[in-house]
Amino acid sequence: MPIEIPKDKWPGKIQTVTIGATAADGGTRANTVTVGGQTTMPFLHFEAPMPNKPVIAIEIKSRRPDDWSSLLTETWGDVMDDPAQWAKKAEEAGADLLVLGLTLADTPEDAVKAVKAVLAASGLPLIIWGPGQAEKDNELLVPVAEATKGEKLVLGICEDKNYRTIVATAMANGHLVQARTPMDVNLSKQLNILISDMGMPHDRIIMDPTTGALGYGIEYGYSVMERLRLAALQGDSMTQQPMMVTPGFEAWKTKEAKVGDGVPESWGDWKARAINWETLTATALVESGADIVVLRHPESVKRVHGVIDELFAVPA
Repeated sequence: MPIEIPKDKWPGKIQTVTIGATAADGGTRANTVTVGGQTTMPFLHFEAPMPNKPVIAIEIKSRRPDDWSSLLTETWGDVMDDPAQWAKKAEEAGADLLVLGLTLADTPEDAVKAVKAVLAASGLPLIIWGPGQAEKDNELLVPVAEATKGEKLVLGICEDKNYRTIVATAMANGHLVQARTPMDVNLSKQLNILISDMGMPHDRIIMDPTTGALGYGIEYGYSVMERLRLAALQGDSMTQQPMMVTPGFEAWKTKEAKVGDGVPESWGDWKARAINWETLTATALVESGADIVVLRHPESVKRVHGVIDELFAVPA
């Protein structure tokens, strides 16, 4: 007697969002990246097909970072001194799109120059992060948005204290926004409402619910992402944006990934441990519903791509 697998049929659907614009769309990207569109929980192929794979972004900086692990600086080498070269190397490492982080040391002219250099060096869609201080974010992101009108960049990071200016310049110049909140379903929903109330279309908002790394609060972030996805599928339009998280940033600031000396011998090889920390953090978040994961190490990118391919494959 055949066994019938019970299936849920959800009334809601995750918003489809496209990042980047090709020449036909008024931009210069070699290709675009589309995420979202799901009508069921992650990778439940027997309930409904997943129209778009989760994708991987590699984080680069406008200037060589002085707070990254030496394992990362050794891996990327001299290209960290030139964002354009770093972008090329990241594309070669398998990135689906790029994240360019601006710094407090950048002037508006520096920021525009770095962004244009990266756009010229790589055809991948691009996400731009301000340095994380509201006034400085506004100072840098507004001229960047104006100088790249029509490219459909993702501008971030929108938070409750600084979303207005970023959303306004994104709307005026045809870009998208990354909406970040602490790990909380209601706060994520509220920021999406505030951004939508300004007139930003839902297909130009990417939700960043934040997360912890493996062993550092990931289980709570995982549950928040699951609850956001369940709410979206149940029909809540203000939780239906695709989700983006930063396992690279979170994993590489843990002691297990960042420190090689003065740790228990049982922790094993430092490099293997660090890459595993990033890979496993990202894998868990992909399984909880992340549409975009931002990583730092090329080997982690390779491994997580492999995981996504296996999860995305429809069983025979």
